[in-house]
Amino acid sequence: MKVCIAEKPSVARDIAAIIGAKDRKDGYLEGNGYQVTWTFGHFCTLKEPHDYTDQWKSWRLEALPMIPPSFGIKLINNDGVKKQFKVIEQLVKQCDEVINCGDAGQEGELIQRWVLLKAQCTAPVKRLWISSLTEEAIREGFQKLKNADQYDNLYAAGSARAIGDWLLGMNATRLFTTKFAQGKTVLSIGRVQTPTLAMIVARQKEINAFVAEEYWELKTIYRDTEFTATIDRIKVLDRAEKGLAYLKEHPFEITSFEKKEGKEGNPRLFDLTGLQVEANKKYAYSADDTLKYIQNLYEKKLVTYPRVDTTYLSEDLHPKIATIMQDLTPYAALTAPVLANPIPKLKTVFDDKKVTDHHAIIPTGVYPSGLGPEEKRIYDLVARRFIAAFYPECKISNTTVLGKVGQVPFKVTGKQILEPGWKEIYVNDVTAKKEGEEEEKILPVFVAGESGPHTPRIHQGKTSPPKAFTEATLLRAMETAGKQVDDEEMRELLKDNGIGRPSTRANIIETLFRRKYIEKRKKNIFATQTGIDLIDTIQTEILKSPELTGIWERKLRLIEKGEYAMETFKQELIQMVIDLTTEVKTANYKVITIVPDQPAAKEKEKEKADKPKKESKSAAPKKTILIEEQQCPKCKAHLLKKGNTAYGCANFKACGFKIPFEVFGKKLTDKQIADLLAKGKTGKAKGWKLAGTGTEVEGKLTLNAAFELEIKP
Repeated sequence: MKVCIAEKPSVARDIAAIIGAKDRKDGYLEGNGYQVTWTFGHFCTLKEPHDYTDQWKSWRLEALPMIPPSFGIKLINNDGVKKQFKVIEQLVKQCDEVINCGDAGQEGELIQRWVLLKAQCTAPVKRLWISSLTEEAIREGFQKLKNADQYDNLYAAGSARAIGDWLLGMNATRLFTTKFAQGKTVLSIGRVQTPTLAMIVARQKEINAFVAEEYWELKTIYRDTEFTATIDRIKVLDRAEKGLAYLKEHPFEITSFEKKEGKEGNPRLFDLTGLQVEANKKYAYSADDTLKYIQNLYEKKLVTYPRVDTTYLSEDLHPKIATIMQDLTPYAALTAPVLANPIPKLKTVFDDKKVTDHHAIIPTGVYPSGLGPEEKRIYDLVARRFIAAFYPECKISNTTVLGKVGQVPFKVTGKQILEPGWKEIYVNDVTAKKEGEEEEKILPVFVAGESGPHTPRIHQGKTSPPKAFTEATLLRAMETAGKQVDDEEMRELLKDNGIGRPSTRANIIETLFRRKYIEKRKKNIFATQTGIDLIDTIQTEILKSPELTGIWERKLRLIEKGEYAMETFKQELIQMVIDLTTEVKTANYKVITIVPDQPAAKEKEKEKADKPKKESKSAAPKKTILIEEQQCPKCKAHLLKKGNTAYGCANFKACGFKIPFEVFGKKLTDKQIADLLAKGKTGKAKGWKLAGTGTEVEGKLTLNAAFELEIKP
């Protein structure tokens, strides 16, 4: 018997249907020589400090650093996990072969390896490695099963990452909290979290320190075209006025007219970060939400594996592109020009050297039906980007006109699209224009030496502060370890030194929000005073440097390639933690008292003070902190507020638990949500609308055994 272990029940069902395991059992499906079972994402975790020794139960400065002699794993403390693990444990003890069907990435490898390690599996293990969940991909994957040891380096990198995060996170958080914090304040330090916060704080300080300055520019209109003087900005009005008087005394003369034709290269296919950036710019979706939507599309077989960091396709995919294009029937009008000719093997699209475990995110060709509005938008971004990659380049004409008035030089530039090429894909999309991209501006033809009257003027302006981070620009900064990079090829080169991984960056940003180190105002991200105080307290540069964290990330990637030893990386981190502990224990930094930075809470307190006492007594206490501090009832991870739609598990990809703010036609109160989490049910209420019929009923909202919401009398 062969035992297949998938990462989710839904994926297990898809696999079982294809390989003929159709008999339902308790915790698995069986048939045709296979038993197909599943996890719900992470079943195991690294042991906590108190699991090693009682001395590490309490947070004491003298107990640091905590360096376990060897790192162990344990099951997550959850009844559902324990029950399903027993099923897996029993199956692998009796089988002839295990097929690891986890997600084909570093996290998926780690999840499955830890489960097999905990289950003391001795059977030979094969690996199913696929880039989509379509029937064709699964069948092909089973025909080409890999030996599990081909992915030992991937597992080593995942283990090294987890151990590194434990060593630094556990030690540094306790170290700074016991040394510098007061009261019950916890100063949370993380290998990726802290340098990310440091970038935001540095930008915040630049913005706070910025003082706007007035300036004046000389401009003039000649033949209905406005030219700008190419001299330094004038900082004194009197000088600008003298310049204006000078311009009025001289005619305008054209000194040069140059028109060059050029091309605008096609946009690259999406990697996860690129998709998150585009979705944030276009729809203001958070990185976390975009990851959720694209993961759903992957599980619905509509797109390929999304947790990728490459914008290229492997060369063996080239023969399949035409078929995928033909299957994109909703986009038939756009794909027709591509399909009219053989698909070109473009170097900007196909490159085996730029593809590691997976290729860029592309559609599978499965018809996209039954999608919600958010998933539709994300699918549309992926589909259009895929089609645009195979269109001709956009041909443009750039015009530069130079002139002078007396001795003052002037300039104007123009741009004209000669052949739109790939821009045809976005012709009706007003939001598709790249940030900072100039509008098309057609200039008249000028002749060098021509001269004539003009209309000069003074333009008054103010210098602008540095721009605050948005999630889009923060993701790019994480990807390039804080370097400002616009060039696609240079960005590709810097990815190995980025901080975090595409699949983890969204969660890092959400963690900073949850801990109230950062906040969002419209689309912009700002550091709170709490976040600023924390970074100011950390004097050790290695903890907050994006560049140094990027070096660690590069070493993790080298481990994945088999070019760096996991044990070496671990010993380097152990030594760093020892050195850090010695430095901080003897340091004489300031001691900070963090006051929660919650302007909204202050406003609520003011409103409360203005109400009559009777109203104030009956006012419901704030529940937001209570809810976010409770555990996910399914897997015991912490909860996150998912925008304005739901509370969900921080480990949502694996767990899938969430409570929408509105369900069965009613908006839930904070108390009802808190009751669901604590008791598994709310009080009785009227007006629940049954799905499908819309019939209103009275009853209690409850969580059933599968952690789904239902109404009970």
